[in-house]
Amino acid sequence: MRMTSTETNAAPSKSMRVALCQFHVTPVKEENRGTAKSYLAKAKENGAQLVVLPEIWNSPYATAAFPEYAEALPEIGDTDTDSPSAKLLFDAALEYKMWIVGGSIPEVVKEGGEEKIYNTCLVLSPEGKVVAKHRKVHLFDIDVPGGITFFESETLSPGETVSHFSTPFGEIGVGICYDIRFAEYAMLLTEKHNCVVLIYPGAFNMTTGPLHWELLQRARAVDNQCYVMAASPARTDDPGDKDAKYPHYTAWGHSTVVSPWGEVISTIDEKEGIVLADLDLAKVEEMRTGIPTSKQKRPDMYRLEEL
Repeated sequence: MRMTSTETNAAPSKSMRVALCQFHVTPVKEENRGTAKSYLAKAKENGAQLVVLPEIWNSPYATAAFPEYAEALPEIGDTDTDSPSAKLLFDAALEYKMWIVGGSIPEVVKEGGEEKIYNTCLVLSPEGKVVAKHRKVHLFDIDVPGGITFFESETLSPGETVSHFSTPFGEIGVGICYDIRFAEYAMLLTEKHNCVVLIYPGAFNMTTGPLHWELLQRARAVDNQCYVMAASPARTDDPGDKDAKYPHYTAWGHSTVVSPWGEVISTIDEKEGIVLADLDLAKVEEMRTGIPTSKQKRPDMYRLEEL
């Protein structure tokens, strides 16, 4: 298993070691759970205090597949679950005593006799408790001529929460993939909830990935003067199987950690591996003090509101 990392020479006063897990996702749910479990263990072996899994790690990334692979997921405050994929996260958080941002998996919810499917991220504390639950707010509905056409809204419903959680390292915000394109969502997390890290499990494709994946992470980091991390599945080339149950989705990969200055401090290519980084959280305050944009806004001209 490959590792890419960046380490500080001296331990900062307020630091956190993070790991982004990038692995292949298959049509076999049990196999995906086994892979996730092994990557969580390897992250712990490398000293990670917080680990991030990729978007849709237990299912093919196909709208038709989401209902089949969806599970009923626990709520904030829960310490147990009947969901096999969520149970894996509970067990690992407790065993390894680390924070787990559980990428995302399809979630099934029955509301008023109607069944809804969400693209959902669970966050587990080292005590094995759900401390955040983010349902993807902005659905990936795009049609790029000569590129890619994909409509998550064919089967998914959008979430309605601004998601964040408290840690000894500071407040941490969560979005999923397409959420990163919406600067207002990230601004709510940092301006209204004082987040020092923004995390986006994501699965950009071969059209948008080369141009926008790193660009958007660096933009959100500079906009909000905070760390930004994005964890992707590893790239799996199209096998060309015309009889496959679901259409193939090729992920861009390149899981990345970006500093408050917009620097890429740790990343990987499209293959499987773990991205390690030591975050010096003091740099967030250093950036916000040195370039105090949050105190220089013009509320007499414009305003950000959380509804």
